[in-house]
Amino acid sequence: MSPKVDEITLSDGNKVPVLGLGTWQGGNDPDEVENAVKLAIDAGYRHFDCASFYGNEAEIGKAIQEKIDQGVVKREDLFVVTKVWNDERKQELVVAACKRSLKKLGLGYIDLYLVHWPFSYPDEVDYIETWRGMEECIKLGLTRSIGVSNFNSQQLTRLLESASIKPVMNQIELHINLNQKKLREFCASKSIAVTGYSPFGAPGRNNVFQPAGADISLQSPVITGIAKKYNKTNAQIVLRYVIDIGAIPIPKSSSEKRIKENIDIFDFKLTPEEIAAIDKLDCGFRTCSAIEHKDCKEYPFNIEF
Repeated sequence: MSPKVDEITLSDGNKVPVLGLGTWQGGNDPDEVENAVKLAIDAGYRHFDCASFYGNEAEIGKAIQEKIDQGVVKREDLFVVTKVWNDERKQELVVAACKRSLKKLGLGYIDLYLVHWPFSYPDEVDYIETWRGMEECIKLGLTRSIGVSNFNSQQLTRLLESASIKPVMNQIELHINLNQKKLREFCASKSIAVTGYSPFGAPGRNNVFQPAGADISLQSPVITGIAKKYNKTNAQIVLRYVIDIGAIPIPKSSSEKRIKENIDIFDFKLTPEEIAAIDKLDCGFRTCSAIEHKDCKEYPFNIEF
């Protein structure tokens, strides 16, 4: 029997599973991501994180439809997330972008539509304008919830001041070496849930800056010791940590073994002392800095949080 994934209720009343399957970097091999989604549904996953930029919405949609047709899952059991990319950010383009994603996914609605980044290109479009398009997507029934990704506290504050429909989610990089405590606390104070991408620190990403002397390995003695106590893998401890600090991890995997392993984390919880020990591994190690866009007006990582 597949593990039962816990859910939380978003500020708009919609519910989201606290573990999802990430699909970034799954566009290089369409068959791989399609198979991963099918394996994940069979394993009990109901939350899938997509984006137009990833280039694999069609394959994800195909996998979902196959499992619906097989009677494994119903559409209403799933929580599907996708995102509007940086070159479709003018208000009049957002609805069209959402409709394109829906067509590729083969779905009648999206559960959560996100603004992928606060900046845009080639034109610098104010995310406030983009948000008007996001709100229109809600009104048209294209998506049930809307949120943002990679926004800092100042950007969220400005958005909240003008939004008619508030963002329910901020998806950010979050792992043991970047636990985002201040930004998480800020989001919680505004009733904004947090999804954490790259929960393992993006081990497949090359040429990332590693702080001198930082313990950035999942094989940290702290993690290894806790894993032995619970008879779990280090990766399972890291995912449980993200959940226990109040965020939603979305690990990516195409391996059936790891897909099953990553969801087998709902039979235990970390103690406050264990969470505090893992907290100490935070060193501000950001793997997705988008440094090539640092000159954009709304580049989000020029302030602490």
